[in-house]
Amino acid sequence: MKSISNKLASLLLTAGAWAGTAAHAVQDLPGGPAVNQLNLAPPVTKIAQEQHFLHWMMLIICTVIFIGVFAVMFYSIWKHRKSRGAKSANFHESVTVEVVWTVIPFIIVILMALPATKVLVAQKDTTNADLTIKATGYQWKWGYDYITGEGEGLAFISTLDSSHRAMSDSGNVSQAPSNYLLKVDNPLVVPVNKKIRVITTANDVIHAFMVPAFGIKQDAIPGFVRDTWFRAEKVGDYYGQCAELCGKEHAYMPIHVKVLSAGDYSEWVAEQKKKAASKLDDPAKVWALDDILKRGEKVYASNCAACHQANGKGAGPIKPLDGAAVVLDADHAKQIQVLLKGQNNGAMPSWAQLSDTDIAAVVTYTKNNWSNKTGQLVQPAEVVAQRGK
Repeated sequence: MKSISNKLASLLLTAGAWAGTAAHAVQDLPGGPAVNQLNLAPPVTKIAQEQHFLHWMMLIICTVIFIGVFAVMFYSIWKHRKSRGAKSANFHESVTVEVVWTVIPFIIVILMALPATKVLVAQKDTTNADLTIKATGYQWKWGYDYITGEGEGLAFISTLDSSHRAMSDSGNVSQAPSNYLLKVDNPLVVPVNKKIRVITTANDVIHAFMVPAFGIKQDAIPGFVRDTWFRAEKVGDYYGQCAELCGKEHAYMPIHVKVLSAGDYSEWVAEQKKKAASKLDDPAKVWALDDILKRGEKVYASNCAACHQANGKGAGPIKPLDGAAVVLDADHAKQIQVLLKGQNNGAMPSWAQLSDTDIAAVVTYTKNNWSNKTGQLVQPAEVVAQRGK
């Protein structure tokens, strides 16, 4: 029963957090928070619907018990008050009363526990999934790997849209869109009416994968794997957030799930595989400076500009790249190791999930952009050599 109570408490806390986010919404966001939202998110899975039923059923039962108990208590106080000459009864015990107040609560608990247990068991049944996706939490983004099912082999990083981050940094959110701080560059795409198993883990600290419309919330813990599942019954866009306090940019780690029809999903998979094939680089390839700079500019804009800014000046505790000693240093290994392993206790996260060519490209870009006119060229082979160190 304790686990059931903990689960319900978690649902209520999630609803509170989601409602807190909704308080800043300028208009309703389908699949996300709504203006003046008080209830749980509109459900699009059977599990989420069952959670709604449990929530209201138990709230009603608790309310009825509360009213009944306090009504009897206040009636007794009023009816048998001393000013009316009431005399205290003198009795030691009543077998009837003992049986009644034991049996009735027991029946109530069973009536509450049975449907709650059924839902809890269903939530953990991740067998017979049509599609398995690994969601890896990073500071502060999500990595998605399609493990089995249609789309197997696809993998990408999902990061907060840089324009939303810039809006947040400026403090001017008067014109914030309805999906403020929920827009990402690469949403998680899944087919409708298919069982999707989500395996969660993390690369650095504890994160949590939460999408309220699906009724799922699963911790992502470094060195461990957890799993959950959902089957979306409606095509659309659905939003969530990391639900575990994971560091200073916890607020910039949204989740966007795009649910497509079976046909549209197949088309998306085919398109993504073509893109992946075109990006499949040979780490032994020797790049020309102009070509790798163009590649590096795109990598920087997608992954680095959110913190270091487009002008490379950094912000607050984020160190600038323009004029930085490690960037100007002719020893390329120093900057490559920073990207591969991170530094400052995770303040600068590891970017080892990027390809060797992408890391070489972005290092080259920073060494030759802004005032850093070093003329240095970093090749993918140099990154390959540093990965094992």
